[in-house]
Amino acid sequence: MVAMAVEFRSDPAQAPRRGPGWWFSGVSEMARRNIRHILRSPELVAYALIQPVMFVLLFTYVFGGAMHVPGGNYKQFLLPGIFVQMVLFGSVFGTTVGVSTDLRSGIMDRFRSMPISRSAVLVGRTVSEILRNLVSVAVMIVVGLLIGFRLDDGLLPALGGLALLLFFGYAMSWLGVYVGMSTGSPNAAQSAGLTWLFPFTFLSSAFAPTGSMPGWLQAYADHSPMTTMVDSVRGLSDGTPVGSEVLQTLAWSAGVTLLFGTLAVRKYASQSR
Repeated sequence: MVAMAVEFRSDPAQAPRRGPGWWFSGVSEMARRNIRHILRSPELVAYALIQPVMFVLLFTYVFGGAMHVPGGNYKQFLLPGIFVQMVLFGSVFGTTVGVSTDLRSGIMDRFRSMPISRSAVLVGRTVSEILRNLVSVAVMIVVGLLIGFRLDDGLLPALGGLALLLFFGYAMSWLGVYVGMSTGSPNAAQSAGLTWLFPFTFLSSAFAPTGSMPGWLQAYADHSPMTTMVDSVRGLSDGTPVGSEVLQTLAWSAGVTLLFGTLAVRKYASQSR
């Protein structure tokens, strides 16, 4: 019996597979799992479709008449900020609560027992958020076009802005993963996400020019990752100069992905010991 057990463990056909193909297969399976979970949850679909529309309409028609912005067209000024805000809410807030829920429900323990890379579990989660963000942004663009928003710089720059926005959202979803794994419950994860997400979003050029802020606050807002992202999308949408904002956004996104991706994977691995 012992000899048979030893022979079975040493059989190469039974050894766990390794290599890039094995890792990408794990990422694909985890991404599909999360996408199916979203599609089977009507409240998540409603959040992805209805809430962006609500934000676009409320900010446009409630605050639009009182705002004075460069160029005088608040819709052109506002919509890029709404795009970035809703991508952040989906990537960070949704991911934070989702990861915390998976941890507390025990599904993460099942993943740890499976022959799948630790990092693939988390990468699959963040990759699935790209699709949710893409759908959300598409809905907002359609609504924006209906109320007067225009892509004045043409299709290619607009697609570049979309790709940059999705990359930024992907990077910030790693922050959401780490926060979700560091909280004790989904309720705590929800509170933790809102605590920093609202000031991070509003202390920027998303909804009002930073020049209207107090000097000490303007110094932060002008260099916030949120501001560089919004100004990049704004410039690529309406043709205004973007300067170094695109490069700054790429640098911020790459840095956040590297930092919080590493921290999240290490935390997940340490919890499995």
